[in-house]
Amino acid sequence: MRAIPWRRRKLVVWLFACAWRSPSANVPKDPNLQRDPYVTAFAAIRRRLLQAAAALLLTGLSPQAQAQFRDVIVFGDASLRTALDEANKLFLFENGSGIVVSYGTSSALAKQIEGGASADVFISADVDWMDHVTERNLIKPDTREKFLGNRLVLIASASSDVTLTIGQNFPLAQALGSGRLAMADPVGKYGRAALEKLGVWPALADKVVMTPDARAALLLVSRGEAPLGIVFQTDVTADRNVRVVATFPESTHPPIIYPLAILAGSTNGVAPVYVQYLLSPKAEPFFEKQGFVVY
Repeated sequence: MRAIPWRRRKLVVWLFACAWRSPSANVPKDPNLQRDPYVTAFAAIRRRLLQAAAALLLTGLSPQAQAQFRDVIVFGDASLRTALDEANKLFLFENGSGIVVSYGTSSALAKQIEGGASADVFISADVDWMDHVTERNLIKPDTREKFLGNRLVLIASASSDVTLTIGQNFPLAQALGSGRLAMADPVGKYGRAALEKLGVWPALADKVVMTPDARAALLLVSRGEAPLGIVFQTDVTADRNVRVVATFPESTHPPIIYPLAILAGSTNGVAPVYVQYLLSPKAEPFFEKQGFVVY
């Protein structure tokens, strides 16, 4: 970082001093009280002084140092929400850089990236969708990493007494009765693969209700609107009103891998630091607590 000229430093100090001494703190909080025009005017001046001081500080820094003040924009699969939000708090505390996450299904996020959406990092819950953006040269290939793993589970509402053992030709259709089986993207891809492998898909194909995301599937099951659902193991922690009935054997479906990568259009100098943090032992506990497998 190059040094800020002493004249600029003195000006910044003076601007902050003026802002601090202005009487804006005395502006009445109650909107029904009469505001002193003098005080109101100084409140506006104070804001301008602080903005000017911040601008001077930033223009005195090198481009690399200025990058430290930029938020990292992340496109992350919705199943990451709880763990990633917690991990991001520690990153902000230690690095001073904020993380702004746009959550959604991996397919929707990949399509937004393909459509030109601006972001720095993509974390997918589906290798195929990371491959999709990779094939279109939308990531920096050398930054792609195998980040997390997950498990596939069958759920019911906490008040349900249904019991099932997952195996070849197990009676899932009978357990559903006239009800529906809730699934979401990308869980549905793995769920269908598992049900086909177990020989029960033909009896279930017209009983599946696809939801916009895992949270919506959880909600249907927790409310009893769908007697059963298939979600990621880590999704269950988001709703106390659902429980795990059984876990699908990993041999019944493709591995559930979460790859991450920095996007090709990112010029944010903090993005590589953030990715290294996510891959470091510091971030592991946040994801392990939610049931993810950390690679």
